[in-house]
Amino acid sequence: MVMIATIPAGKKEMKKGTVKRELIGNEGMVLLDTIRRLNRRNATDRVMKLINKTHPADIAWVFRHLSPVERSTIFNIVAQSSEVADFLSELDLAIMLELVEDLTPKFMVAIIKEMATDDAADLLEALPDEFANEIRQLMGKEDREEVDELMQYHPESAGGLMSPDFMALDEEFSVGDAIKKVQERSEEKEMSFYLYITHGDEGQLSGVLSLRELLMHPPYRQLSNIMNPKVIAVGTDTDQEEVAHIVSQYNILAVPVVDPSYSVIGIVTVDDIIDVIREEATEDFLQMAGAGKDREILLKSTVDNAITRAPWLFASWVGGVLAALIITFFEDELRQVIALAAFIPIVMGMGGNIGTQSSTIVVRGIATGRINMNELAKVIFKEMRVGVMLGTFYGLILGIAAYFTYGDQPIQLGLVVGLSVLFAMALAATVGTFVPLILKRLDIDAAVATGPFVTTSIDIFGVFAYFLIAKLLMNI
Repeated sequence: MVMIATIPAGKKEMKKGTVKRELIGNEGMVLLDTIRRLNRRNATDRVMKLINKTHPADIAWVFRHLSPVERSTIFNIVAQSSEVADFLSELDLAIMLELVEDLTPKFMVAIIKEMATDDAADLLEALPDEFANEIRQLMGKEDREEVDELMQYHPESAGGLMSPDFMALDEEFSVGDAIKKVQERSEEKEMSFYLYITHGDEGQLSGVLSLRELLMHPPYRQLSNIMNPKVIAVGTDTDQEEVAHIVSQYNILAVPVVDPSYSVIGIVTVDDIIDVIREEATEDFLQMAGAGKDREILLKSTVDNAITRAPWLFASWVGGVLAALIITFFEDELRQVIALAAFIPIVMGMGGNIGTQSSTIVVRGIATGRINMNELAKVIFKEMRVGVMLGTFYGLILGIAAYFTYGDQPIQLGLVVGLSVLFAMALAATVGTFVPLILKRLDIDAAVATGPFVTTSIDIFGVFAYFLIAKLLMNI
C-alpha cells in the first residue's frame, strides 16, 4: 500500500441514493405522521406522490418507526415506484430482510438491476443463500459476474466495500482524448472526480488525476506528464477500519483498490467510508456498554435483545455478589463504625465512573489512531496521574464532609473516606487504561473488555480497599 498523496479533497460527489442523512426533529415527525395518515385513509396515489418527492434515505428513516403491518402496506406502494432500488439500499438490514422475504426472485432481479454493483452485492450477501442463488440464476451474465466478483471478498474488507465502476485512463492518452472519454463514460461510473491513470495490458495503477487538473491543461499534453504518481491505494483484503482511517487522514473522496499485480479493480468512495465509521463507532460503544455488537439491536425482538445483553450483565451480577461478600466479611468493623456504610456507594461510584471515562478515551484513541501502541507505559502513567489528581481533589472534599457530618465518629473517618476515594479513582483510571491497551497488543478487540468488566472489577477492589484502610487506620 502506497501511503503518500497530495490530492486535495474537493466537493463531494456521490451516487444517488447513498447519502446517509437522518431526519431531525419536526421535519421527520411530520413526514412520518403524514405517511401514516395517508396510509390509514388508503390514499395510495398520494402516498406514491409523496414517496417520489422524498429522498430514499428519508423514507428509510420513516420505516424504522412504522409497525410491521404499516411497513408491509407502504412497501407495496414503494415497490411500484422508481425509487425502490435506492430505498432498499438505505434500509436497515433487519427491516430490509423483513420486507423482501415475500418478493419473487424475478422481481428482485429487476430491483437489483437498478442498483449500484456494490449495493447489489451487499443485498445478496444479506439474503438467505437459497433465495440469493435463485436471484443470481435469473440475472444477466455480465451483472452476475460483477456481483460474484465482489461477493468473493469479506464484506468488511476493501474488496467487499469497493465499487467496480470507476474511471481509468491509459497514461498514453492525451488530455483531449481523456476529456472525450470522460464525456462518453462518466454517467456509467461511480465517481469521475478522480481519474485513475494506468499502464500496461492489465491496467496497473501508475498515477491519479483530478477532473479539475485535467481541464487545466492543453488538449495535446499526455496524461503521464501531468498525473500525480504518488497514489494512496489499498489491497482487497485491507480491513474496512483501516480504509476509513486512510480516507479520513488524507482527506480524499475515494481510494483505489488494487490486486496483487497492482491492477486497479475498484474504488471505495467516501459515502461508504462514512457508513463504516458510523458502524465501527456503534459497535465499539455497544460492546463497551456490554450490549453485544449488533448495530441493529434496537430492531430486535424483546427476547433477542435480552439474550444479547444477558452475558455482560451476568458479569456485573457476579461482581456485585463478590462485593456483597466482601462487605459481609467486614461485618464486625461495619457494626463498630456504622457511618462507614454511608460512603460505600460514593467510593464505588467514583471509581466506576472514572474507570469508564479512561477506558472510553483509550478505546476511541486506539480506533482513531491517536494512541501510539509503542508507548503504552506513557499512556497508562498519564491516566494514572489524572486519577491521582482527581482522587486527591474529591477525596479531600469528601473527607472534610465526612469529618463535619459525623462529628460523633472517630476523627480518622474523614481520612479513611478520603484515602479510599483517592485509591479507588487512581486504581480505576489505571485499570480502565491498562486493560484495553493490553488487549489491543494481544490483537483482541479492546472494546469488549470495558464497560461492565472495568466497573465491576473496580467495585470489588474499591470496597475491599475501603474496609482494609478503615481497619488499619481506625483500629477496628
